[in-house]
Amino acid sequence: MIPWNGCWRRGQGSSGVGLFVEVPDSARGLQQENAWQQHCRDLQLPCVVLRLGGKHHADVCWDHITYNPLRDQQLFDIDTHAVKIIFQRHAGSRSRCFIEDGMVTFTRLDIDHARAAAAELYRLVQRAAGKPADAEDNNMTISPIQDIIADIKAGKMVVLMDAEDRENEGDLVMAAEHVTPEAINFMAKYGRGLICLTLTEERCKQLNLPMMATNNGTSFGTNFTVSIEAAEGVTTGISAADRAHTTLVAVARDARPTDIVQPGHVFPLKAQKGGVLVRAGHTEAGCDLARLGGLEPASVICEIMNDDGTMARLPELLEFAQQHGLKVGTIADLIHHRSRTECFVEEVGQRLAETPFGTFKLHVFQDVLTRATHLALVCGQPDAERDTLVRVHEPLSVMDLLDPMGGKHSWTVPNALEEIAEQGCGVVILLHRPESGTDLLARALPEQVDANARQRWDSKTFGIGAQMLRALGVGRMKLMASPINLPSMTGFGLEVTGFAQPEHVHIDLD
Repeated sequence: MIPWNGCWRRGQGSSGVGLFVEVPDSARGLQQENAWQQHCRDLQLPCVVLRLGGKHHADVCWDHITYNPLRDQQLFDIDTHAVKIIFQRHAGSRSRCFIEDGMVTFTRLDIDHARAAAAELYRLVQRAAGKPADAEDNNMTISPIQDIIADIKAGKMVVLMDAEDRENEGDLVMAAEHVTPEAINFMAKYGRGLICLTLTEERCKQLNLPMMATNNGTSFGTNFTVSIEAAEGVTTGISAADRAHTTLVAVARDARPTDIVQPGHVFPLKAQKGGVLVRAGHTEAGCDLARLGGLEPASVICEIMNDDGTMARLPELLEFAQQHGLKVGTIADLIHHRSRTECFVEEVGQRLAETPFGTFKLHVFQDVLTRATHLALVCGQPDAERDTLVRVHEPLSVMDLLDPMGGKHSWTVPNALEEIAEQGCGVVILLHRPESGTDLLARALPEQVDANARQRWDSKTFGIGAQMLRALGVGRMKLMASPINLPSMTGFGLEVTGFAQPEHVHIDLD
């Protein structure tokens, strides 16, 4: 063991795969850091360093150079998408990520998030080198999605996180067909949130479950059906045993509407078709994980709350998982896992289109689930590594022609096309969604529509737009929209770097 004064270290020594060390941000600290990096190179070990920058922030650095050509190549070929996902998971508004010349650097992260990011990066480095992570790290980092699926298949419970730019919460998740009274009791005692049953649209139809509300006014489009109870085999319905029984009855392969009654003490949630590739929520993720595990696509989920009643965030979730021996996964990783082999949009044609603002390339996409047609107008050549100006316009409506200056959208289509043409590069996505008479009336009378409703994204088409942008080569984007909470983008390989308002737009495309 090599002495190291005043620093927290992990996995060091010639028998390990790398070094995870925390140093102060001072001249002495940097000298120590450089000495450790040189020592790691001599031992042919990669080095992950957490550099404290004060009381409130820290930087994370990884130097892959080890003086071992074979290992250097292994580490140089590390999955940069996975690195970016780690960064997105922990980044704040002032954080930055740099990947170049054999170095990965995350700057200005909150200290707790920096420690978690360093631990994840260290684990990623170890996997890239073909070695398992240290046993003491197993419960301190995000697990690969394959491990999460394996635990779900085995009937275990996991902690599943969504992104900080969404609800930023963690849920307990387990496959519905493996649920037990003990599992329900654990969720109620330690999770403390609302215990729900996630079901596919097909299963909701099979059970003849109506929606709780015809107009969904929730911020993230959570689809509650009416609550349910097993028609037989329960007492009051609220006990852990009763709720577990109701769940098993509802997800039985031959379940019928007469097997349940309404209302009850189990709260079903209807997942969107296409799962997390369409809507990046825990509802869809729970169904996807069970399906990927070869089980009935249904799950039981429960939000994790702190002792004081607040929602548990990343540091608390990691501590919670370690305390109870649970793996932690993310919806972003699940999206990335599925998007490698699945896609719900296909390009069916393209041609040049002349507009009053110049020539754009028109791409025509089709949603393979609904057969709806969506359009993309592209100016220039989007580069995944540079900011691209992006306008996602939804729904594409007759009111866009009759009242182009209507109040629903912050940018009209003509204004967006004009701005993108001036910038020389950008994308306008035109999503199709059927509109009812009420919707059209709301477009015609925008002053009578709640401002929050005007800005609410549509969970049914979010994933479609994201997949279209990736197909067009977009990576980093500046959205032409008012600042708004969006679902997780990282799993699609997309990063929102900012928002562009109509009165002031500027992007450096050099």
